[in-house]
Amino acid sequence: MQAGRMDRRLRIAQGSYQSGQLQTTLVWAEDGPTVWAEKLEISDGERARQSGQEAAATTRFRIRWSAAVAGLNPKDRVVCEGRTYDVVGVKELGRREGLEITAMRREDV
Repeated sequence: MQAGRMDRRLRIAQGSYQSGQLQTTLVWAEDGPTVWAEKLEISDGERARQSGQEAAATTRFRIRWSAAVAGLNPKDRVVCEGRTYDVVGVKELGRREGLEITAMRREDV
């Protein structure tokens, strides 16, 4: 992993389930770790919705492995440059060298 390519700040919002009176909801801790990341756009697609077309952009982030990000999973979110992304998948690069995060940009936030 080349440090020079990690030129974006990525904040991790870790998700957890909170039980309420009638339902369980997923909430995010907005004070999660902030790390340097490499950002790679991997696809732009159009999805048909009931009310028209919505763009769905898939992005890949590469970050260095640390204990603070080791538990990253698809119920978490990441924020980069003011945009929120839902984590779709996470894979380890090397042996605790880095993580590759595949994420979908949220258009409703």
